[in-house]
Amino acid sequence: MSMAVVGLLAGMALGFAGYFGGFGAFVLVAALGVVGFVVGRFVDGDLEPGDLFRTRDRDDRRR
Repeated sequence: MSMAVVGLLAGMALGFAGYFGGFGAFVLVAALGVVGFVVGRFVDGDLEPGDLFRTRDRDDRRR
């Protein structure tokens, strides 16, 4: 499935949540979508747990 189709489906889900459930449902669906995206990246192996929590050294910023 292409990223355009995934984006279309996510936009439609947010639109339906916002229309039928109001702003609170819109925010909830958006937050759960972000959580699902991050978990999916972990499962695919594109993201490591340390990537989110690792601090940067000062030397890394200068390069």
